[in-house]
Amino acid sequence: MSDRGYRRPRPLSPLREHLRDTFWFAPTMGFVCVFVLWLAASAVDEEIVAVLQREEAYDELGSLIAFVQDAKTIVTTISSAMMTFIGVVFSISLVAVQMASGQLTPRVVRIFVRSRISKLTLTVFLATFLFSLLVLTSYESEADPRRVVSVPLLQSMLTLVLVGLSLLLFIVYVSATLRLLQVGPVVDRIARDSFRVLGRMPRGPGGPEGLGPETGRVVHEGRAGVLRDVNTARLVRAARRQDVVLRLIPRIGDFVVPGTPVLAVHGGAVPPRSRLRYGVSVGVERTLHQDLAFGLRQLSDIALRALSTSVNDPTTAVQCLDRSIQFLAALVHLPLGTVHHRDRSGRVRLVQEGPEWEDLVDLAFEEIRWCVAGSPQVSRRLLAGLDDLLLLAPEERKQPLVRHRALLVQAVERAVPVAADREFALLPDRQGIG
Repeated sequence: MSDRGYRRPRPLSPLREHLRDTFWFAPTMGFVCVFVLWLAASAVDEEIVAVLQREEAYDELGSLIAFVQDAKTIVTTISSAMMTFIGVVFSISLVAVQMASGQLTPRVVRIFVRSRISKLTLTVFLATFLFSLLVLTSYESEADPRRVVSVPLLQSMLTLVLVGLSLLLFIVYVSATLRLLQVGPVVDRIARDSFRVLGRMPRGPGGPEGLGPETGRVVHEGRAGVLRDVNTARLVRAARRQDVVLRLIPRIGDFVVPGTPVLAVHGGAVPPRSRLRYGVSVGVERTLHQDLAFGLRQLSDIALRALSTSVNDPTTAVQCLDRSIQFLAALVHLPLGTVHHRDRSGRVRLVQEGPEWEDLVDLAFEEIRWCVAGSPQVSRRLLAGLDDLLLLAPEERKQPLVRHRALLVQAVERAVPVAADREFALLPDRQGIG
């Protein structure tokens, strides 16, 4: 069991992560921004007309009216075609995502939902459509420069700019969506997300402290679901005000049901329920916000599907092992297990259980090891990875790696009767069969 000192998290971090898991927030904010942009552009257009009328520059104003009337045809075409374009593009994209989820794992849909380029593209497409509709309301039938009130010159130009931006984002979006059909970019994305979780993990000096006797418990009263993340800033603040220590009973990624305890209180009375509200977040599926093990879970799922008899794609399993080994190599010297979150004065206020080194090694290799007996490419890569980790691991963390290596050798020896084939399957190779 190890300890990590408290590092104050950003208070809006859970909210930001929850909004990233939605597909409505970015377009909604885009609608608001477009409406504000339209109001500002309308005001500028009206001011341009007013200035030209005050200076009696009617010829110039007449030229602007003629130009804007020509641009009206383009804006009308854009407004009528944009929604059809949006529907076709995203229908094709959803088919691509469905294919990726069937070939790899349904968890890759999460990558599409959280993709910034996907949300930006949808936002700009919808913003262009809405802006073109608003611009159409600014056109006047009046053609007399002396009586016209607004000439939507700037609005028309902004519409054309949004169309150009939409076309550019369309190219980028299609490229990003097609990458979801490739194994390499998907497992790389999972690995990068896992390293971001690792970078957010609180670490620091200090040893474990006694919690004292347990004086109360807080039960879960919300809906049943997976514990997605913990608002450590809020819980630490609640524990400091009550002068107690809170201990999170389930781990991130555990499934909790109403009535089961989620927090244990040590050293005093249970804090008021209002202070603990929104301290834990429960959802329908796991996320990578604070879940250190979820990246390895996804990589293992992809590898297991690749090793199934219906798919039989050992090269994909090797690519997943590459990233799993990379992640474990980054963890091999880091403290794992129990996390002690501290307040500003340095006192422990929240204790949170996390995965131990052995848990992560088992998650990365256990299920895959059961499926590699008939795939020498995967067994060779797994042996090479275990050997590399044994070179990096300190003495106290070698035992799980040694166990997995010995069990792998035994499994291959039982499954492969020919001595030459066994020797080939048990030869470590970082490329599998390079």
